[in-house]
Amino acid sequence: MDVRTTRDGLVRGRRVAAPDTVAFLGVPYAAAPFGANRFREPRPVQAWEGVRECRDFGPIAPQSARLPGAPSWSPGDEDILTLNVWAPATGSGPAPVLVWIHGGAYTFGSSAQPDFDGTALAGAGLVVVTFNYRLGFEGFGHVPPGAEPPFPENRGLLDQIAALQWVRENIADFGGDPANVTVAGQSSGAASAACLMVMDRARGLFRRVIAHSVVGPCYSADLAAETTRRVAAAAGIPATSTHLTSATPQALLAASDRVVDDYRHDPDSGPRHYNSVLYGPVVDGDILPSDPLSATAAGASEAVDLLVSHTTQEYWLMDAVGSTAKVTTDTQLRSFARDFHLPDNLVPGYRQLMPDAPVHDVHLAILGDLLFSEYTSRLAERHAQAGGRAFLSCFARHRERPGGVARAWHCADIPFAFGNTILKSVEFLIGGPPDTADQELSQRMMGAWVSFATSGDPGWSPLDGPSTHPHVWDTADSPAGAQNTAARALWRHADYAPLRP
Repeated sequence: MDVRTTRDGLVRGRRVAAPDTVAFLGVPYAAAPFGANRFREPRPVQAWEGVRECRDFGPIAPQSARLPGAPSWSPGDEDILTLNVWAPATGSGPAPVLVWIHGGAYTFGSSAQPDFDGTALAGAGLVVVTFNYRLGFEGFGHVPPGAEPPFPENRGLLDQIAALQWVRENIADFGGDPANVTVAGQSSGAASAACLMVMDRARGLFRRVIAHSVVGPCYSADLAAETTRRVAAAAGIPATSTHLTSATPQALLAASDRVVDDYRHDPDSGPRHYNSVLYGPVVDGDILPSDPLSATAAGASEAVDLLVSHTTQEYWLMDAVGSTAKVTTDTQLRSFARDFHLPDNLVPGYRQLMPDAPVHDVHLAILGDLLFSEYTSRLAERHAQAGGRAFLSCFARHRERPGGVARAWHCADIPFAFGNTILKSVEFLIGGPPDTADQELSQRMMGAWVSFATSGDPGWSPLDGPSTHPHVWDTADSPAGAQNTAARALWRHADYAPLRP
């Protein structure tokens, strides 16, 4: 059955390569967030008559970066709040639902990336939903008071909630179970899922969360305001709501890129010199009351089952694509540690763990653990300590290749979990076409996702104390190494308060 009913009208999908699966692409879940709707909470879609053809992905959110194989944004593309559903063509249902939030530093990316195709997971028994949401200044930039009502913070998170509300109201007609929804994401998508876990507005919209490479912490209101002042100055306008709403999306994109470039070329600009991500969830005390780590520790997400994972060499990807500062001397490494207020024992501790490594590798190991691995692990531990069920894993698979190594770096795990390792667009991430061992690893990871989304059990024991080792994903399924445990001990006194100017 290729035509389904939604609250707004009928939609027609298209058959995909897998048997008995239909993809419904570019289905609107909220009105275009421009014109009178710009910088506002997502508004309802205007219903349509007849059957809407939903055979192609919708436009992506405004962004200047373009990933390999991904579509680009063009000025004038406004109907960006759309979602995609991979559903069974026949069957009694209802099936568990997996809703994917794409990553991209809250600045780029989309649900149309080839490695997020839901065909394989749908064939394994899930109804899969992916969607676009507002990014960059449009989704996470602070707009100062001046309009009535005031422009809300965290508009990208509000878009995600609107997509989940669409799922609750419509997914049954696609064969999905609205009472058995798992939210999944990676990087900023995983951090978004962590935020949703502790937000009152999202409560009851899902039962479980899969979060890979959760990035943290969130931004303070002061940092969001400071970012707006810098972006407005780069755009040549005052930092007022009137001038910001009058500026075009492309003007704010260009201004944001200039601010990022300034940070990258200024070694005295603090943490953003090394990780120049301008936008992210803002702890505003309203939409997002507190950072997920604090809220989870207080029991705000106790009713949600949580499965987290990280890779063992997260930040080597950013170095490989040239998006991070080069730290190659001891002086630079000391400055880096001081800028991030790292504990005094941390750099010496990593040097002991990596005695033959160059400074550059030590820096990448620390920064990757700081931004991703440690925050991800802490989120699982805080959740378990507060009474929730939490499962911890890490991805360690790497491959030697001509000219270098495809490491267990950021994003490398996602094609395996989606069952999309054969795509040409992911060969850089995983080091070429998959071999038999890679295909077996992908089947195991897909099986864990499907099992967790179905019953809350990925196939190994939940955390029951701080010493629990993570489940390790690699082509040998070997136990966790000693370095991971030793590195974790070095972070015991590191702070994860919301970032400030």
